[in-house]
Amino acid sequence: MEPRWLDDHEQAAWRRLVTLMTALPAALDGQLQRESGLTHFEYWVLSALSEAPDRTLRMGCLAGSANGSLSRLSHVAGRLERRGLLRRRPDPGDGRVTLATLTDAGRDAVVAAAPGHVDAVRRLVFDALTPEQTRQLLEIGDRVVRSVETERSP
Repeated sequence: MEPRWLDDHEQAAWRRLVTLMTALPAALDGQLQRESGLTHFEYWVLSALSEAPDRTLRMGCLAGSANGSLSRLSHVAGRLERRGLLRRRPDPGDGRVTLATLTDAGRDAVVAAAPGHVDAVRRLVFDALTPEQTRQLLEIGDRVVRSVETERSP
């Protein structure tokens, strides 16, 4: 069966999307590391915990919230734990599950990092878009995420 090759317009859009998927995270990661000493993934982990009830999530749920694998999260959580930003413990209701809890120091770190991060997001993304383009970006993102999730589903 012959592949469904991309036409010139699709090829240009795809290349731009790939550039976006690599350049934007690198720029956000650099800003966070320079100003807060956190990687973008660490920031997402701390941010997800800061928004969770009791600042606590199961590690599996936290991995999903941060868009990372459980293995990657475990490595990063160990690093954050050594820095006193989160702590892990067995779930008292299910000893097979590990809970991650944001410490007060972790909350302070994410609160301190948030203004610089949101400023970078605004400068790099939203200042370049019209309100209509922002609406379209949300719609496009939703459609692509649904497509990816459908592909992952058994």
